[in-house]
Order: sequence, then structure tokens, then C-alpha cells
Amino acid sequence: MSGENYNQRKDALDYHKNGKPGKLEIIPSTELNSAQDLSLAYSPGVAIPCLEIEKNPETAYDYTSKGNLVAVISNGTAVLGLGNIGALASKPVMEGKSVLFKKFADVDSIDLEVDTDDIDKFIDTVANLEPSFGGINLEDIKAPDCFIIEEKLKEKLNIPVFHDDQHGTAIITAAGIINALDLTQRNIVSTKFVVNGAGAASIACVELIKAIGAKNENVILVDRQGVIYQGRDTNMNQWKSGHATKTNCRTLEDALKNADAFLGLSVEGAVTKKMVKSMAKNPIIFAMANPVPEIMPEEIKEVRNDAIIATGRSDYPNQVNNVLGFPYIFRGALDVRASKINEEMKIAAADAIAKLAREDVPDEVNKAYSGENLHYGKDYIIPAPFDPRLISRVSFAVAKAALDSGVSQKQIKSFEEYKSQLTGRINPIASILEPIKRRITNQKRKVVFAEGESENVIRAALSFYNSGYGYPILIGRETIVRENMKKVNLEGVENLEVFNARISKKNDHYIDKLYQLLHRKGHLRRDCQKLVNQDRNVFAASMVASNDADAMITGYTRPFNRCFDDITKVIDNLDKNSYLSMSIVVSKQKIIFIGDVNIHQKPTGLELANIAIGIAENAKKLGYKPRVAVLSYSNFGNPSGSNADTINECLSILNTKKVDFEFDGEMTAEVALDYNLIKENYAFCKLTGPANVLIMPDLYSANISFKLLQKMENLSVIGPIMIGGDNPFQIVQMGASVTEIVNSACISTYNSF
Repeated sequence: MSGENYNQRKDALDYHKNGKPGKLEIIPSTELNSAQDLSLAYSPGVAIPCLEIEKNPETAYDYTSKGNLVAVISNGTAVLGLGNIGALASKPVMEGKSVLFKKFADVDSIDLEVDTDDIDKFIDTVANLEPSFGGINLEDIKAPDCFIIEEKLKEKLNIPVFHDDQHGTAIITAAGIINALDLTQRNIVSTKFVVNGAGAASIACVELIKAIGAKNENVILVDRQGVIYQGRDTNMNQWKSGHATKTNCRTLEDALKNADAFLGLSVEGAVTKKMVKSMAKNPIIFAMANPVPEIMPEEIKEVRNDAIIATGRSDYPNQVNNVLGFPYIFRGALDVRASKINEEMKIAAADAIAKLAREDVPDEVNKAYSGENLHYGKDYIIPAPFDPRLISRVSFAVAKAALDSGVSQKQIKSFEEYKSQLTGRINPIASILEPIKRRITNQKRKVVFAEGESENVIRAALSFYNSGYGYPILIGRETIVRENMKKVNLEGVENLEVFNARISKKNDHYIDKLYQLLHRKGHLRRDCQKLVNQDRNVFAASMVASNDADAMITGYTRPFNRCFDDITKVIDNLDKNSYLSMSIVVSKQKIIFIGDVNIHQKPTGLELANIAIGIAENAKKLGYKPRVAVLSYSNFGNPSGSNADTINECLSILNTKKVDFEFDGEMTAEVALDYNLIKENYAFCKLTGPANVLIMPDLYSANISFKLLQKMENLSVIGPIMIGGDNPFQIVQMGASVTEIVNSACISTYNSF
């Protein structure tokens, strides 16, 4: 065994063995901390939903996990490229499938390994499990058994049954084919396909590409015996016969001459360089045999530099990976309680996946792939599995197709809200951002992107525009901006508006206005002229202050303090203590507002009170009832602290102002966030629940806290978010991702209402 293979084997075994063996565990979704909780979770309280379900079986979706639970089921007769290794040996694969369901689409899943090769016994076993699950994912079952099993179960059950080896592969393949045809300017109707392999996946691929437009006479299916042609009678079955073609070709080599596209789901080495060379111009070659394809990409490139190549491997571009499909397909099907996954839903999924690959790739996806600059083209026709947008695009498309085709048993009241819910399943910050995005979409406003020469800022502005959030304005030298737009190479960038601060027709007005603000602060008019002409932040702020734009975003290339100093020369020109900065920490369980994270180093009691009021108001604006805790290292004077006087002053001011939100302090963070500790030890505390607004005693603790939280798993941080001033602006952190810039631009726009 080579060193590489030895290490890979060791890593794989350690991954599955270390810690808890396997890859799954069950975690309760409800509280179980008291005798009352126990009486509700089990006896006697559990009897009540049981009786409700007996009266109306549909209520099982309301009172149990059935509606979000999929069984991954196999008998281990065709596991990966390992063959019939048995049910027990297939368990690591099924567990892995369950992990992917949860990770990518928040679908709960249980793996079930059925120890029988008998088709009827397998069908009966699975059918009897219907009450437990909302869907059935069949996996790694040999052909033709898998065809029979799936069809019989679809007839018997009123929940989705999906054999992923067939249909998942077909859907991702179809998505890649759609884009490959687009790039090679082919029409699917006239495209000549050759498909090598006649197993479950191959048959499904053939059926789906025909469903999206390929002509029967243009699709040649090949198995170990050669071309499956009309009249062949050896090694045939009903599924092969259904795709027999009238042709004189008898071998794979014959079939590939002048063929436009090759789909391989067969064996290593099935295709030669000679065969590839004989194909049509700009051939499409999907060599998907695992672990070694029908022909390696390097071999293809030796004879054809015009080919679009896809494989089933992760170490080459364009991986045909089923994880792009099955989690999201089931997510959409479960959400509308689809009785089946039909052809319309498969086509919708393939189309949604294909369209997503044509869009700008988020920075977080590029980071997951070692910083590669992924973009639509020959080497990127299929989205990366870690693209966070897959759930909102594919699941939505599948759910809508189920509704439109009449197989849904539950309606979607609001498609916009449903999209938000989908995003929120894997990205907790969506609960904050999606309502903001819906609001600004309905009232589009102009937003200035001050650092318009930066490629990532250009990408963010385009994403902002394409998403319908508003009208971006890029600030920069037009020649450089346009040059960088070409580098970005995204459709639509040419439509973005560009302003050059130096040659703007509004400069005189902006200079005069700035001079009025700064002439008693040591600035001459020529100083103001220089600031407006040469500082993009000052120019952008001037646009907003003069109502030539509604909001601005900056910070990508410059540190916070510099941006803040430049902007506040123009906007509001109030004492800078009137500004504050907050961050929002989001998990699936909690949303916490933290401040001040950027402005006040050692706030006074009055400043702490103003921070509390400002953040509480913003929490209310976002739909949350603020419960404010003023934090310290002590709890209500124990032990005594040096900042007790400051905090008491803050509390006194809040009492005097008679604010309309709950507040108390001083208290430690763990007490503020744990209401049980408050009830047990500090019954006098005014908070009626755990705090969701944390007022930090100083800038140091605030900044350290939120930056620490940014690096924690299962937590997301929004911000810093600027509050204060008459005109909205946001300052992102240097080097922020495109997604972060877009989110901040949305918040800035929202604050303009």
C-alpha cells in the first residue's frame, strides 16, 4: 500500500471512529429540564397528541417530526463501486447520506439497512415504515431490482420515494448538460448524445435528458454488449428496450463518431483518446465512472482542447455530485407534503441548479475551494456543493413544481416568506436580514458604494442590483472601474452607474456645503475642495447628505476609524458621541444585540444610557422585544466593581426617561442570558426573560466579545451596524466578503426609511 493510500485509509477510519463512532446522533428539539417538561414530553401529556392523531392522521405533521424526517434505506447490493457488500457494510454510506441531508437542507434523516436481497420482502419492510417518515430515499440497490422496488413503493405509499442513484445523478447531469449546451451554443433538440452504461443511473439520465428536449433518435445507449439498437435481442430488458435506437452503430467507437455529447456511467477506461478525437467540435464529455472515469480529463485534453469535461470526482472541475440535488429536492417535497417526486419536480431542480451556476459565486464558496476564483464557464458548469443559495433556489423550485403539477398536499401562503424560511434553515442570520430585504425590495433606493474600483465591491453592487434591493452607484475613476468590471466578467455589470468624484457636476455644491460645516473647524475652502475631489468617502457622504443618494456603504479597503472620521465630517456633523455601533449575534436558539462595539472607548453613564436606548429602538424596529442587560463582571454589587457608579448612573437615566423597554444591571453575561439563574438568585431583577440586548461596559470588552463570537461555530454575526446621524451609512470590516458588503448595503438602505 502506497503512503498516500495508507494515509487516506487511516484518515477515513479515524474520521468515522474517533469521538462517538459513526456520524450521527439524536438531539431533542424541545426543552426537558423539569418535571413539568417530562410530564408533557412523555406520560401523561404525550397521550393527548396521540389521540389527536388517531382522530385525524394529518395532525401527525403538526405534533411529530414526520414532516421533516426522511429514511435513507439500502440493502447494500450496489454500494458505490464496491458492489454487493451487504446491508451492514453499507451503513457508513447511509449515515453519511443522513449527515448531508441535515447539513445542507436541515432535513432530519435516519439510516435503515434492510438485510435482504428479496425484492418483495424489501418492499414490504419499507412500506410498513410509512407512518414513521415523510419521505423515503432509496440508496445503493442493484439494477434492475431498484427499478422494481421504486415503482412498487411509489404505488403503495403516499409519501415521496426517490432512488437517488438514479434520479439524483440524472438531475445533476441534466443541469450540467443545460449549461454545457449553452456554452457551446447547441440546441438540445438537435444534439447527438451517446450514453455508456445501462444501469439505473444511465437509464435515469437518458429519461431526463429526453424529458428536457433531447430526441429519442439522437440518444444512443450502450452497454457491455454494445449499442442498444432496435431489433437487438441479447441481454435486453424492458428498460433497455424502451431506449433502443434505430441505428447502424454497433460499438461505442461507432456511436461516438461526430457525437456532440458523451455521458459515461460505466467503467474505467471505456473511452479512448481516439474515440474522443472523433467527436464533433466542442464536445461535451461527462465521464462519471467512480472512482476512475471512463477516460481521465488529462487524456481528453491531450487530443481536444475544446472539450467541456465533467467527472464524478472532487479533484477535477465540474463534479457531478448528488449532494447538489437530493437534500434540496426532499426539502421542497416535504415542505408542501408532496405525495411523490414527479418529472416536473426533477426538471425544475435541474433548471434551478443550472441557472445558479451562471451567477456570481459567493466568497465563502471560493474560500471552501482554496480561494479559487470560480465563475461560469467551461470549468464551472455546475454549482459548488457549498453554495448557500442552493436551498433557496432548488428547494423553492421543487416545491413550486409540486404545487403546479398537483402533487402537493399543503399550500404555500407566501412564496417570499417561504424563500426566507429556506435560507434561515441553514443560515440563522436570515431571520434578521430577510424581512429587511423584503422591505427594501418594495421601495428601491439609491445606494452609494464608495470603493467602486474594487472588484469585490463591484460584485457586491451587481448582486445588490440583480437581487432587486435597489440602485447601486459606484464611486471611482470610470476607466479603472470599467476595466475591473471586465475582470469580474459578470453579465450586467455594464449597467451599473459610475460616478467620478473629481469630475462630478455636483462638486461645487458639495464643496460649498462641506465648507459651511467645517469653516469654523480650521478648514479652508480649498481643503474642502480637496476632500470632496479626492476622498471617495467624503464624496459619497456628500451625495447622501444632499439627497442625491439614500444611503452609502464603505470600509472594504480602509480601516473603520478613517472611514468614520471622513464620513462624519459631512453627515450630521453632530458630536460623535451621538453615534454608536452594534452587532447582532444569531444562532438557531437566540438573537442577541451587542453594543457599543466601535465608537465609545469608556462610555459615561449618559453614553451607556444612550447606547441602550439606541440599540433597543433598533431591536424593536426589527421586530424584537428588547430586554436590556447592562453588563459588568459583577452581579448587582457583588463583588463591588470600579464601574458600578457608571452603570448606576446609566440605570438612573433610563428610569428618569421612562423608556418603554425592560432593563437592569449590573450583571454578568451568564446571568443575563440564563433566566433560570435570574429567577433562582435575583428575583428582584426587572427582566421577564433572558436578556437579548447586551450593553458592554467599554469598547474593549465589546469589540473582543463580538470578534470572538465571529469565529465560533454555529453562530453568525451581523455588523458592526452604525446607528445615529440623519443620513444612513454603514462601514464594513476591511476585506469583507461580497455577501457581507451586500448585507450591510441592505441594512444601510433599510435605515433610510
